[in-house]
Amino acid sequence: MSYSEAVDYLLSLSDMERGHQASANPTMSLESVRSLLSRLNDPQIGRGVIHVTGSKGKGSTASMVAGILGWQGLQTALFTSPHLHSFTERIAIGDEAVSPEEFAAGIDAIKPMVVAEQESVHGSASTFGVLTALFFWLVRAQLKKVDWQVVEVGLGGRFDATNVFASPDVVVITPISLEHTAILGDTTVAIATDKAGIIKRGCTCVLAMQHDPAVVDVVRRRCQEVGAEFVYVGNRYEATVLEKHVFGQLFSIRGPEGVREFRTPMLGRHQVENATTAVAVADALRARGHEISDLAISEGIAHTRVPGRMEVMGQDPFIVADGAHNGESAAALVEGLRDHFEVKRYFIILGVMGDKDLRAIGFKLASIADLIICCGFHSPRAMDPQVMVQEVGFLGPAAVAEESVASAIDVALGHAGPGDLVCITGSLYVVAEAREALLGESLSRP
Repeated sequence: MSYSEAVDYLLSLSDMERGHQASANPTMSLESVRSLLSRLNDPQIGRGVIHVTGSKGKGSTASMVAGILGWQGLQTALFTSPHLHSFTERIAIGDEAVSPEEFAAGIDAIKPMVVAEQESVHGSASTFGVLTALFFWLVRAQLKKVDWQVVEVGLGGRFDATNVFASPDVVVITPISLEHTAILGDTTVAIATDKAGIIKRGCTCVLAMQHDPAVVDVVRRRCQEVGAEFVYVGNRYEATVLEKHVFGQLFSIRGPEGVREFRTPMLGRHQVENATTAVAVADALRARGHEISDLAISEGIAHTRVPGRMEVMGQDPFIVADGAHNGESAAALVEGLRDHFEVKRYFIILGVMGDKDLRAIGFKLASIADLIICCGFHSPRAMDPQVMVQEVGFLGPAAVAEESVASAIDVALGHAGPGDLVCITGSLYVVAEAREALLGESLSRP
């Protein structure tokens, strides 16, 4: 089986990310995922587990944690979603994504068990469920034993395909905000309740700083109910930004182990908060008896870069890409742009999925924008740019529609000059197409 054949097979399954299904509910149940893993002889067991959920920042936080473990000299596997250009990006062993050949061979190996599961009483299989099983299968197949697997939840928590661990070592919950309300609930309390479903007896739960105190109460109560240790970053850690530059920042963290200084190449106050959560995870692992050096923590954070998160892709004018998919993410993006760049005018290129709260996103971006260019992109769930203009056109800045990301970039660069900034944001699909247009990255994603 070739890589393209493996991708074609994955996309023949039910896929919530691309809207290839009849309903808004997950079509591969958690029971079915567990059954599939059983057919594969439970490849998810046999190594340490750090399970990460949240509404924003979970991919960056998971990457930082994996980086810390790697700098400690531990063999680490990282599972994240979605990807920018290739499905292989979702599965990394050490600091390298698996090769297309490894990916395809893995799909070929597990496909008979997937088919058997589809023919069982459980029925359907999903793209994400099969990817989850593939990750665990590939991790177990490594010649060098993997010590830790860092697993990012796909959607929610309690019923997510990754929620297959009897007791993870550490559960991480990043900031929670309104998202996927049709599935997870229309309040932060309901969403937090769903995400807290990955907390199990005997684990340590590290909860990032939260804006809503009710979220803290929900997670604390879940820990008490199941017998998990609760660590709230907001009570134990305080981060202070010391220097901010176009290509990184210096900050200190005051916590139980004193004051420590760190550097990160990632921009925005929210990335300092993500790093603070990652430090809290490292401290939690120490408290559980694992050796994690100060050097591993600082180097792990300093060397973690996540494409598409306030990524600088050009200068004069500055071109910055960021996957801000809800109102809170857009607010963090605006704050980061103001903190790190001194510019005359902002030209915003925006494309979102049809189920997103465009007005919440647009309201935040309009506070800095001189022009908003609403664009289409390659996804059946993409919101029509003409509809977007109607939604954001009354917010203040001028708004226009373009059918593609590439044409939107052309329009923005036609207006922007030295001292201006072009920001490409919204869906990660939009960011991926921008990276292809501007950096020549391979756009192999469907």
